[in-house]
Amino acid sequence: MSRVVTITNQKGGVGKTTTAINLAASLALAEQRVLLVDMDPQSNMTSGVGLRGNHGPGGTIYEALTSADPVDPDTLILPTSVDHLFVIPADRQLTGAEIELVGLPEREFRLRRFLGPLRNRFDRIFIDCPPSLGLLTLNALVAADAVLIPLHCEYFALEGLADLVSTLRRVRNSLNPSLDIAGVVMTMYDERTNLGQQVAQDIREFFKERVFATVIPRNIRLGEAPSHGMPAVTYDAKSRGAEAYVALGREFLARDAALHVQTEPQHG
Repeated sequence: MSRVVTITNQKGGVGKTTTAINLAASLALAEQRVLLVDMDPQSNMTSGVGLRGNHGPGGTIYEALTSADPVDPDTLILPTSVDHLFVIPADRQLTGAEIELVGLPEREFRLRRFLGPLRNRFDRIFIDCPPSLGLLTLNALVAADAVLIPLHCEYFALEGLADLVSTLRRVRNSLNPSLDIAGVVMTMYDERTNLGQQVAQDIREFFKERVFATVIPRNIRLGEAPSHGMPAVTYDAKSRGAEAYVALGREFLARDAALHVQTEPQHG
């Protein structure tokens, strides 16, 4: 069974989509079979892997969420330029889903039901969310085993986190009791500034061992790569940003392996 990880932060511009694409691509380069699910109407993740405007014969994630009848996942999944990395794309139609979902039965569980058959076909499934805490993000949280939170190392990094943590608690209490925090990733870090160092220290004090040791630096290649429709880890593998995401991928797998050991039944 694959692990489903939702990447979310209701603040925009924190490197959420960049993290989704490059962490997924790093794991795919390590021969993990990975699926990216774009739940953001801006569809930046879809364009970031070079598939803007593309969709399978069954459409996009919009059809999966709003169709009255079950949608065959195989009709939505597209391959990317990276071996072992696949995507379920989004487009602007997804904007309407937030409203349409309100009147649908079991509206919070629609993504979870759709992804169910895919869990035994991928090693990891990553869901990229919009910068809000609406029904699209709620669907992603209900579908997930864990949440990955990107935080940029700037003054207002911790602002709004109380809302996110409170939402996670409500989802855990009423809709998805097993939801966990996979970790916190510090992004856009500039070690040359006192502010960056101070914010990084505050984040580590707040989240403690949940913060990944790997820190993603400010790096121009991370900003350039999406315009070429490529993850930074393949666009310029030697750049500081790409190397940081490859290191994050290794740390992510190591944490997952440790978690698996802890949850295995003990014999004898």
